[in-house]
Amino acid sequence: MSSEIQDRFAAALIDRALPPPQGTSAWSGPRPERRSAVYRNDVASGLTGALATRFPAARRIVGGDFFTAMALAYAERHPPRSPLLLFYGDDFADFVATFEPARDLAYLPDVIRLEAARGHAYHAADAVPLEPGPIKPWTGETALVVRPRLLVDVLRLEPAEAAFLQALAGGATLGAAAEDASALRGFDLAAALVRLLQSGAFTAIRKDNTNGH
Repeated sequence: MSSEIQDRFAAALIDRALPPPQGTSAWSGPRPERRSAVYRNDVASGLTGALATRFPAARRIVGGDFFTAMALAYAERHPPRSPLLLFYGDDFADFVATFEPARDLAYLPDVIRLEAARGHAYHAADAVPLEPGPIKPWTGETALVVRPRLLVDVLRLEPAEAAFLQALAGGATLGAAAEDASALRGFDLAAALVRLLQSGAFTAIRKDNTNGH
Protein backbone atom coordinates (compact mmCIF):
# COMPACT_ATOMS: atom_id res chain seq x y z
CA MET A 1 0.00 0.00 0.00
CA SER A 2 1.45 3.34 -1.07
CA SER A 3 1.95 6.18 1.37
CA GLU A 4 -0.75 8.17 -0.46
CA ILE A 5 -3.31 5.42 0.05
CA GLN A 6 -2.25 5.10 3.68
CA ASP A 7 -2.83 8.83 4.22
CA ARG A 8 -6.24 8.67 2.56
CA PHE A 9 -7.14 5.56 4.54
CA ALA A 10 -6.16 7.27 7.79
CA ALA A 11 -8.20 10.32 6.85
CA ALA A 12 -11.22 8.11 6.13
CA LEU A 13 -10.94 6.54 9.56
CA ILE A 14 -11.41 9.98 11.13
CA ASP A 15 -13.84 11.62 8.72
CA ARG A 16 -17.04 9.59 8.37
CA ALA A 17 -17.94 11.44 5.18
CA LEU A 18 -14.93 10.01 3.33
CA PRO A 19 -15.20 6.59 1.65
CA PRO A 20 -12.37 4.05 1.78
CA PRO A 21 -9.74 5.00 -0.78
CA GLN A 22 -9.50 3.25 -4.13
CA GLY A 23 -7.08 0.38 -4.04
CA THR A 24 -8.17 -1.06 -0.68
CA SER A 25 -10.08 -4.29 -0.28
CA ALA A 26 -11.30 -6.62 2.46
CA TRP A 27 -10.38 -10.26 2.84
CA SER A 28 -14.07 -11.14 2.62
CA GLY A 29 -14.73 -9.31 -0.64
CA PRO A 30 -13.81 -6.42 -2.91
CA ARG A 31 -15.89 -3.82 -1.05
CA PRO A 32 -14.18 -2.70 2.18
CA GLU A 33 -16.91 -0.35 3.43
CA ARG A 34 -18.08 -2.63 6.20
CA ARG A 35 -14.60 -3.44 7.45
CA SER A 36 -13.66 0.22 7.18
CA ALA A 37 -16.64 1.13 9.37
CA VAL A 38 -15.40 -1.33 11.99
CA TYR A 39 -11.95 0.24 11.98
CA ARG A 40 -13.51 3.70 12.08
CA ASN A 41 -15.56 2.82 15.15
CA ASP A 42 -12.48 1.34 16.85
CA VAL A 43 -10.50 4.52 16.17
CA ALA A 44 -13.34 6.75 17.40
CA SER A 45 -13.72 4.66 20.53
CA GLY A 46 -9.99 4.76 21.19
CA LEU A 47 -9.71 8.54 20.77
CA THR A 48 -12.79 9.40 22.82
CA GLY A 49 -11.63 6.93 25.47
CA ALA A 50 -8.21 8.60 25.60
CA LEU A 51 -9.85 12.01 26.07
CA ALA A 52 -12.20 10.67 28.72
CA THR A 53 -9.22 9.23 30.60
CA ARG A 54 -7.33 12.55 30.45
CA PHE A 55 -10.30 14.74 31.37
CA PRO A 56 -12.51 12.85 33.86
CA ALA A 57 -13.67 15.99 35.66
CA ALA A 58 -14.90 17.55 32.42
CA ARG A 59 -16.70 14.31 31.58
CA ARG A 60 -18.44 14.30 34.95
CA ILE A 61 -19.52 17.91 34.49
CA VAL A 62 -21.20 17.44 31.09
CA GLY A 63 -22.12 13.76 31.30
CA GLY A 64 -20.89 10.78 29.34
CA ASP A 65 -23.02 11.20 26.21
CA PHE A 66 -22.31 14.90 25.83
CA PHE A 67 -18.60 14.38 26.40
CA THR A 68 -18.43 11.57 23.83
CA ALA A 69 -20.16 13.72 21.21
CA MET A 70 -17.83 16.63 21.97
CA ALA A 71 -14.77 14.36 21.88
CA LEU A 72 -15.86 12.88 18.52
CA ALA A 73 -16.25 16.37 17.07
CA TYR A 74 -12.77 17.23 18.31
CA ALA A 75 -11.22 14.01 16.99
CA GLU A 76 -12.65 14.62 13.51
CA ARG A 77 -10.93 18.00 13.34
CA HIS A 78 -7.80 17.15 15.35
CA PRO A 79 -6.53 13.65 14.62
CA PRO A 80 -3.57 12.49 16.69
CA ARG A 81 -0.10 13.29 15.40
CA SER A 82 1.61 10.57 17.39
CA PRO A 83 0.84 6.91 18.09
CA LEU A 84 1.28 7.77 21.78
CA LEU A 85 -2.01 9.12 23.14
CA LEU A 86 -0.56 10.14 26.49
CA PHE A 87 -0.90 13.84 25.70
CA TYR A 88 -3.58 13.67 23.03
CA GLY A 89 -5.95 16.56 23.53
CA ASP A 90 -3.51 19.23 24.70
CA ASP A 91 -5.54 21.73 22.64
CA PHE A 92 -8.89 20.20 23.58
CA ALA A 93 -9.67 23.18 25.83
CA ASP A 94 -9.29 25.61 22.91
CA PHE A 95 -11.69 23.50 20.86
CA VAL A 96 -14.24 23.34 23.67
CA ALA A 97 -14.06 27.12 24.04
CA THR A 98 -15.51 27.39 20.50
CA PHE A 99 -17.83 24.35 20.72
CA GLU A 100 -21.29 25.86 20.41
CA PRO A 101 -23.21 23.26 22.49
CA ALA A 102 -20.89 24.01 25.43
CA ARG A 103 -21.15 27.78 25.10
CA ASP A 104 -23.00 28.23 28.41
CA LEU A 105 -20.27 26.37 30.31
CA ALA A 106 -17.75 29.20 30.25
CA TYR A 107 -15.62 27.55 32.92
CA LEU A 108 -15.30 24.19 31.13
CA PRO A 109 -12.21 25.07 29.02
CA ASP A 110 -10.32 26.13 32.14
CA VAL A 111 -11.26 22.89 33.88
CA ILE A 112 -9.82 21.00 30.91
CA ARG A 113 -6.66 23.13 30.95
CA LEU A 114 -6.21 22.36 34.64
CA GLU A 115 -6.60 18.63 34.01
CA ALA A 116 -4.11 18.80 31.14
CA ALA A 117 -1.60 20.56 33.38
CA ARG A 118 -2.06 17.91 36.06
CA GLY A 119 -1.36 15.21 33.51
CA HIS A 120 1.83 16.88 32.31
CA ALA A 121 2.97 17.30 35.90
CA TYR A 122 2.27 13.65 36.67
CA HIS A 123 4.28 12.40 33.70
CA ALA A 124 7.10 14.94 33.98
CA ALA A 125 10.63 13.77 34.71
CA ASP A 126 11.36 13.26 38.39
CA ALA A 127 13.33 16.04 40.07
CA VAL A 128 14.33 16.62 43.66
CA PRO A 129 12.79 19.86 44.94
CA LEU A 130 14.80 22.32 46.97
CA GLU A 131 14.51 21.97 50.71
CA PRO A 132 13.17 25.03 52.60
CA GLY A 133 16.04 27.32 53.51
CA PRO A 134 16.83 28.18 57.16
CA ILE A 135 14.92 31.18 58.46
CA LYS A 136 16.82 33.57 60.66
CA PRO A 137 15.22 34.35 64.02
CA TRP A 138 13.04 37.45 63.87
CA THR A 139 14.51 40.57 65.39
CA GLY A 140 13.15 44.06 65.60
CA GLU A 141 14.62 46.85 63.47
CA THR A 142 14.44 50.62 63.51
CA ALA A 143 13.41 52.54 60.41
CA LEU A 144 13.83 56.24 59.73
CA VAL A 145 11.19 57.80 57.50
CA VAL A 146 12.26 61.12 55.95
CA ARG A 147 11.10 63.46 53.22
CA PRO A 148 14.05 65.71 52.50
CA ARG A 149 13.11 66.94 49.00
CA LEU A 150 9.46 66.05 48.41
CA LEU A 151 10.36 62.36 48.11
CA VAL A 152 9.69 60.02 51.01
CA ASP A 153 12.51 57.64 51.85
CA VAL A 154 12.81 54.84 54.40
CA LEU A 155 16.22 53.98 55.86
CA ARG A 156 17.20 51.14 58.17
CA LEU A 157 19.13 52.36 61.21
CA GLU A 158 21.52 50.39 63.34
CA PRO A 159 20.48 50.27 67.02
CA ALA A 160 23.26 52.68 68.04
CA GLU A 161 22.33 55.13 65.27
CA ALA A 162 18.69 54.98 66.31
CA ALA A 163 19.58 55.70 69.93
CA PHE A 164 21.79 58.60 68.85
CA LEU A 165 19.06 60.16 66.70
CA GLN A 166 16.39 59.60 69.31
CA ALA A 167 18.50 61.37 71.93
CA LEU A 168 19.02 64.34 69.63
CA ALA A 169 15.30 64.46 68.85
CA GLY A 170 14.62 64.53 72.58
CA GLY A 171 16.76 67.65 73.03
CA ALA A 172 20.10 66.15 74.03
CA THR A 173 23.27 67.86 72.94
CA LEU A 174 25.52 66.28 70.34
CA GLY A 175 28.02 65.25 72.99
CA ALA A 176 25.42 63.76 75.33
CA ALA A 177 23.71 61.87 72.49
CA ALA A 178 27.03 60.51 71.26
CA GLU A 179 27.97 59.43 74.79
CA ASP A 180 24.69 57.53 75.23
CA ALA A 181 25.02 55.86 71.84
CA SER A 182 28.62 54.89 72.53
CA ALA A 183 27.36 52.49 75.14
CA LEU A 184 25.93 50.39 72.30
CA ARG A 185 28.19 48.17 70.24
CA GLY A 186 29.40 49.41 66.89
CA PHE A 187 28.60 53.10 67.22
CA ASP A 188 30.72 55.34 64.98
CA LEU A 189 29.91 59.03 65.50
CA ALA A 190 31.42 60.22 62.22
CA ALA A 191 29.68 57.51 60.16
CA ALA A 192 26.38 58.15 61.91
CA LEU A 193 26.55 61.88 61.24
CA VAL A 194 27.35 61.29 57.56
CA ARG A 195 24.44 58.90 57.11
CA LEU A 196 21.96 61.11 58.93
CA LEU A 197 23.09 64.26 57.12
CA GLN A 198 22.86 62.54 53.75
CA SER A 199 19.39 61.26 54.60
CA GLY A 200 18.11 64.79 55.19
CA ALA A 201 17.09 64.05 58.78
CA PHE A 202 18.59 67.32 60.09
CA THR A 203 17.14 70.71 59.22
CA ALA A 204 18.99 73.07 61.60
CA ILE A 205 21.83 73.35 64.12
CA ARG A 206 20.94 74.76 67.52
CA LYS A 207 23.66 76.11 69.77
CA ASP A 208 23.51 75.38 73.47
CA ASN A 209 24.12 78.72 75.15
CA THR A 210 23.68 77.45 78.69
CA ASN A 211 27.30 76.26 78.85
CA GLY A 212 28.74 79.02 76.80
CA HIS A 213 28.95 76.90 73.63
